[in-house]
Amino acid sequence: MHIAWLGKKSPFCGNVTYGREITNALLERGHQVTFLHFAQPPEPEANSQPPDCAEVSLPFLFKSQILTIPSFKSGKLLVQALKKLQPDLVHASLTLSPLDFRLPEICADLGIPLVATFHPPFDRKVRSLTSGTQHLTYQLYASCLANYDRVIVFSHLQRDLLIKLGVAPNTVVVIPNGVDTAKYSPGPSSIKAELGAQKLFVYQGRLSPEKNVEALLRGWRQARMGAHSRLAIVGNGPLAASLKMFYGEDDGIIWLGFIANEQRRIEILRGADVFILPSLVEGLSLSLLEAMACGAACIATDAGADGEVLSNGAGIILDTQKVSTQLQTILPIFRDHPEMTQLLGRKARQRVLERYTLRSNLASLEILYKQMVAENTQILLSRGA
Repeated sequence: MHIAWLGKKSPFCGNVTYGREITNALLERGHQVTFLHFAQPPEPEANSQPPDCAEVSLPFLFKSQILTIPSFKSGKLLVQALKKLQPDLVHASLTLSPLDFRLPEICADLGIPLVATFHPPFDRKVRSLTSGTQHLTYQLYASCLANYDRVIVFSHLQRDLLIKLGVAPNTVVVIPNGVDTAKYSPGPSSIKAELGAQKLFVYQGRLSPEKNVEALLRGWRQARMGAHSRLAIVGNGPLAASLKMFYGEDDGIIWLGFIANEQRRIEILRGADVFILPSLVEGLSLSLLEAMACGAACIATDAGADGEVLSNGAGIILDTQKVSTQLQTILPIFRDHPEMTQLLGRKARQRVLERYTLRSNLASLEILYKQMVAENTQILLSRGA
């Protein structure tokens, strides 16, 4: 099957990782993939595809981790590319772009089935300005998504929200994020020795308001974790400079910055005793799933689908409010009770093996692709008749 994948390759974010992992796996399964993405040739791309993955660059005016604004020519160039490629299906890993709203009409005119993966994070309750803004995103997109042939979301919570906003139930399909559990697995790591830690706690993600990292840092400082515990912060973002001014080595906090090398990130997760995700809003965090797959005990807020992932004993679930206070109590327990940390690490790994593997994700995706192509064939035949 030939899939035209419309997504992101930069700047680095969860959407980039999702597109890379899924398209690479589709290629390994024998599918043909053409990756269409916003780039200004010859823009260097850190997350390049294998040589056998063809690419089409679409011009843009602005691109960030959250929003993409295409140039005026991009729609026309996309139509020309799809006419030339004649794929069996278009899969749009939505980049929050005005072009998202034109895709259903473009693909309908060309007779190509269209599926979208809808990524925006959310909180099940509108409890903050950030979570309220994310709900507005869902409201804005609902009428557009209703015109896609299928919409993939990562959890039943997201599905229920879109259905409430008017998207037909048979349009919204739940296919959770998945990780490669052979690659992301428990294993040896020298990161503790490198950082001088007997107990290592890790956060990995953007340093931005919705991730609520400052609440984690406050809770860590208030918990007085002692000289032998370290909190490693992996990632970068708009709050990095201001947070580093107030929290540092005196608190046992180590700023590792953005790490592009995947094997290095895996080494850090393998060495982590505890992974912490204090977000106000989420979708279904790949970083959380990766940490779970590596056998780290996990603490996450009940934002997006993360609470669902850790439910029934697979980890510790925090309320999105008063995160610092909750962490002040919980962190010393993990420090002082290694048997609990080890038990939760094993449960986290088992939860991923049961529900969130890349293999099961791809199997569900292939079934969906076949259904959509078959439905489209019947529609075209009926029109011809």
